[in-house]
Amino acid sequence: MNVEFESLEKGQEVATRTVELSRADLVRYAAASGDFNPIHWNEPFATSVGLPNVIAHGMLTMGAAMQVVVDWAGDPAAVTDVQTRFTKPVVVPNAFGAEVEPSTTLSISAKVGALDPEARTARIDLTVTAPDLSDPGVARDAAPALKVLVKAQAVVVCR
Repeated sequence: MNVEFESLEKGQEVATRTVELSRADLVRYAAASGDFNPIHWNEPFATSVGLPNVIAHGMLTMGAAMQVVVDWAGDPAAVTDVQTRFTKPVVVPNAFGAEVEPSTTLSISAKVGALDPEARTARIDLTVTAPDLSDPGVARDAAPALKVLVKAQAVVVCR
């Protein structure tokens, strides 16, 4: 437990991060997780089942978001509860030049949502967005941001 409870205020932003993702990242995650569902790597299959393109694994998205909290807390054991709802897929178009390039970005913001003085815990609320790349004609920089997780929260024990 590295976070001092008295230093926190409700609404305080405690961390932000952007995480770029490429198709290669999805293949690596599939190998690590054992989740080889073709919607995460095979564009013709993904579109045949109604998706706009290949999509990132939900647990990859959630893991990236929660890593922000773990890094801020300074101790993985300080995070005692995690929850979220998956609302929109993170579309990961194929992009490559000489090498595979990132084609989408997760934007993550963590704020103190609630404080429990008796338990000395902080509920950290996360806002996680990605560009809406469901239209292949829209550039990543011009695409509106979509909330891809809602009610993304973690409880952190403080000192």
